[in-house]
Amino acid sequence: MIRIHCPHCGLRDHDEFSYVGDATKVRPADPAAASPEDWHRYVYLRDNPRGPHLEYWHHVYGCRAIVQVLRDTATHAVLATGRPSDTLEAAP
Repeated sequence: MIRIHCPHCGLRDHDEFSYVGDATKVRPADPAAASPEDWHRYVYLRDNPRGPHLEYWHHVYGCRAIVQVLRDTATHAVLATGRPSDTLEAAP
């Protein structure tokens, strides 16, 4: 079972959350100058990493905040959590 620590509500079951997406994707810096190919890459192309990966989760059945989660995709272990503006690192 995946347990996610919400910065506002504390430790919760992942059933309270909805997966939002990859937190490593960077929106084109100048949207008006971005080509259709740039937008295609940003919107549709995703990596499928094995190991630690940054994700966004929405606390739907709690405070409704977006939570940044560093999760190991191979084991589903949650390594760190925080606000979207936080820099997350796995605890030693």
